[in-house]
Amino acid sequence: MLVWSRSGRIAIWSLAALLLGVLFFAPLAVIVMASFAGQWNGALPSIPTLTHYRDVFTGDNGNAIRASLATGLIASSAALVMGTWAALALRLQGERWQKRLGWLFFVPSAVPSVSVGLGLLVAFSQRPVLLNGTVAIVIIAHFVLISAFTFGNVSAGLSRLPPDFEQIASSLGARPGYRLRHVTLPMIAPYLLAAFGLSFAMSMGELGATVMVYPPGWVTSPVTIFSLTDRGAVFSGAALTIVLIATTLLLLLALERISVKASPAR
Repeated sequence: MLVWSRSGRIAIWSLAALLLGVLFFAPLAVIVMASFAGQWNGALPSIPTLTHYRDVFTGDNGNAIRASLATGLIASSAALVMGTWAALALRLQGERWQKRLGWLFFVPSAVPSVSVGLGLLVAFSQRPVLLNGTVAIVIIAHFVLISAFTFGNVSAGLSRLPPDFEQIASSLGARPGYRLRHVTLPMIAPYLLAAFGLSFAMSMGELGATVMVYPPGWVTSPVTIFSLTDRGAVFSGAALTIVLIATTLLLLLALERISVKASPAR
């Protein structure tokens, strides 16, 4: 740290804790309290209830959770396959072409998600490729937005992969396909899992592009939360938000445990 006095460090840490609490933990605490509130007319909620959580798993709210999970899993799996293939393909090119072509994957991440949704809506609202009003256009929107991060994670893993293992396997007569399945992919398995987890978390919280393209009957959780709060059902929206956060965290924790076991260091 650049502050050498003990009193100065205490002041800096206190300020950091205050900012962290106000900006991160206070909003989350308010959402948790609202999810259990039957009424909130004063400084704190009153009439605690579990009714909002009971409603989360039934009707339209339950369908929204299932739509978010299905969209996240399909889009993240597709982004992982495509991002891994692109990273492996560009790795074989020279450094100059690798940089020039690699940035193309990051273009969608630099564009507002609403613009991505609008672009897909305009592009696929007429024949011969008519996707407007289908589930496919929602999954494509999520795929476009998360593929850059998948590509970036896998590329980072490949750049840190020692070339000795692949060279030794090649010298022993291993074919490219065998090296890929038994050497390269197992060595970067933690990066693949991290890429999938990051993509899934981003898909679960995606709203901007989804609200532009979602069809009736395939409403994701963020869109449902937006609709609930817009109609004044804040407590129901808070309960659905907590369930969405918990579902995402549970999957990320499971992937982290798998990643630790798959690490070459173990």
